[in-house]
Amino acid sequence: MNAVVPFLAIDDLSIAAQGAAGRRVITEPASFTIGRGQTLAIVGESGSGKSLTAKAIARLLPNGVASTGSVKLEGVELTTLAESELQRIRGHRISLMLQDPFTMLNPLMKCGEHIDEMLRSRREYSGRGARRAEIMRRLAEVGIADPSVAERLPFQLSGGMCQRVALAAALARDPDLLIADEPSTALDVTTQAEIIKLLLQAQAQRGMSLILITHNLRLAFSTCQRICVLYAGSIVEIGDTAEVEASPFHPYTLGLLLSDPPADRRVKKLVTIRGTVPPAYSVSTSCGFAGRCDWAQEACRTAKPRLVERVLGRFTACIRQQEIGREMVALRAAAEQAPFEPVTAAAGEALLRVETLIKNFGARRASVRAVKAVSFHIAPGESLGLVGESGAGKTTIGRCIMGLETPTEGRIEIGGIDVSNYDRLDAADRIAARRLVQMVFQNPYSSLNPKHSVRTILEEPLRLAGEKAPASRIATLLEEVGLPADFANRRPASLSGGERQRVAIARALAVEPQLLVCDEPVSALDVSVQAQMLNVLKSLQQSRKLAFLFITHDLAVVRQIADRVIVLFQGEIVEQGAVGEVLDNPQHPYTRRLLSSKLPSAQRGSYPNLS
Repeated sequence: MNAVVPFLAIDDLSIAAQGAAGRRVITEPASFTIGRGQTLAIVGESGSGKSLTAKAIARLLPNGVASTGSVKLEGVELTTLAESELQRIRGHRISLMLQDPFTMLNPLMKCGEHIDEMLRSRREYSGRGARRAEIMRRLAEVGIADPSVAERLPFQLSGGMCQRVALAAALARDPDLLIADEPSTALDVTTQAEIIKLLLQAQAQRGMSLILITHNLRLAFSTCQRICVLYAGSIVEIGDTAEVEASPFHPYTLGLLLSDPPADRRVKKLVTIRGTVPPAYSVSTSCGFAGRCDWAQEACRTAKPRLVERVLGRFTACIRQQEIGREMVALRAAAEQAPFEPVTAAAGEALLRVETLIKNFGARRASVRAVKAVSFHIAPGESLGLVGESGAGKTTIGRCIMGLETPTEGRIEIGGIDVSNYDRLDAADRIAARRLVQMVFQNPYSSLNPKHSVRTILEEPLRLAGEKAPASRIATLLEEVGLPADFANRRPASLSGGERQRVAIARALAVEPQLLVCDEPVSALDVSVQAQMLNVLKSLQQSRKLAFLFITHDLAVVRQIADRVIVLFQGEIVEQGAVGEVLDNPQHPYTRRLLSSKLPSAQRGSYPNLS
C-alpha cells in the first residue's frame, strides 16, 4: 500500500541570511507535517524564526534571506516552482495573514478593494456587480454588517475591524491552507477572542488547514490540535497540544508554560526563564537552550541534539528528557500548592487625584467624548489597574495625567499640584510635576531614540531636571532594572524588546518619580519576557515605594500587579474595587464579558530552577 501523502510536508527546511558578515543561519533544518483540515500552532519567543518559517513556506522571504530544504503541498514541491506557478498557488491554495492589520492592508486602498483584488481572478466574479455582492457577503462572514466599511480606508477603522477585513481578504479565494502569523497579538482581549472565533469558524466550515503562529501559549492550546515549539531557530518539541500542555518534554516548553501569569491568583514572584534567546548561528553546535537551563550538562553544550520521537507522536530535542521528566512533573505539582500572595490596601493621602475628568476630541458639533466624568485616586505606593477594550479611554486618561493631552473638563492633582493644564503651570511646578510622575510606553521599539546610546538616553532626563549624571548613577539605574553597567555603551538596535523596555523603565526612574503611568508596558513582549518585566516592576514598587497607574487589557497581568482595578467601558467607569473582588466576583455585565473572553490559562506550576 502507498503511504498517505500529508497535505503539507516540510522536510529539512532551513533559512539563512547573506550579508556583509557572510552567511548566518536563522533557522536550523526543520521537518513537520500538517494534514488537510488540521490545525497546527508554531510557538516560540521573538527571534525563534516563526514568521520567517511561514514566509519560507509561501516563498515570500525578503531579499538577502534564502531557504533550503523541501516544502511539498500534496506532493508538489513548491521550492522549485517558477514564480508564475507560485502566483497561482498563493491566495488560491495557500494564504498568509500577517500580524499587524495596518501594515497588511494598503493604506491607499479602500477596504472593499482589498477583497475585490482577490476575487477578480475567479471567473464567477468577473462582473463588477457580482464582486460587489460577494464583497458584502465576505465582510458579513467576518462579522462586518455595515456595508459602508467597504468604502472606508484602513486608518478609518479600529485594529479589530482592520483585522476582520484582512481575514476576509485572506479567505477570499477560499485557500486550502491559511497561515495566520500572530493574528491577534495587537488586539484587546474581547476583540482577540472574536477574531480567533471567526478564524476557527472559517477553518471548520471550509475544511481548511490552519497554521497559527503565536507566542501566546494560551491561544495555541485553546485553538490547535498539534503544537510545534521553536527556540533559537530549532524545533525543540512537537506533539498533541493537550499532551504537551499536560506534560511538556522540553525544559523550554515548561519554562514558557510557567512564565504565563496565572489568571486565578496573585503570586509573590512570577516564574521566568533567565536570559534571552540567542541567535541561531551562535548555538549551531549545541543545544540552544543550554545556556538558560539548569538541567544542562556538558553533552548538551557540545553537540546539537536531534529531534527524537519519545512516544507515538511526541517529539523532543532534549537529550535528558527521560532522566528529568519525573523531576519536571514533581516540581510542577508541588508548585500548584503554593500559597496565594495577599493584596493589602494602601493608606495615606492621595498622591494622584482625578476628579470628573472629561476629554472630547474633534470640533464641537462632531466631537467624540472619549472620557466621561471619570474620578479616582491613587495612594502612595499603591498600584491601580485600568482595564478595558481598545477605545475605552484608558490611554487618553494616562495622557491627560502626563500633560500629553489637556482635559476638556475636570481636575487632575498630583502631589497637591493642579496639573489639569500643564501649559498654565509655572516653571517650578512643571519641574516638580515631571519629577512626581513619569510614563512607560507600550512599544519599546519606538519609545527609545535609535541614534542615542543607553547612556545618553538615561542622561537626558537627569540633565533636564538639573542633575549631573555620573557613571555610577547610570550604572545604578541599569542595575535596578536588571541590566549590567556596560549596557550604557549600547544602542537600542542591539537590544531585545525586553532589554529596551528595561531601559525605558530606567529612564522613567531617573528623576526619582513617585508615580509611574504604565501604558500596556508588557503587551508587546513574549510571555517569558513579560514575566521578567512584571517581576522588575513589582520589585521596584517595593524598593522605591512607587505608585502605579497600570493600563492593560490583560486580566491575568492586572491580577499580578494591581491592588485595585477600574473597569472602563466607552469612557465610563462601570466597576471598581479590590482586584481580587472584581475579578473573582464581577458585578457588571461588561466585566463579566471581559472575563469570559480571556483565553484559558495553561496549567499552572512553577519551575524553581529558572531564575
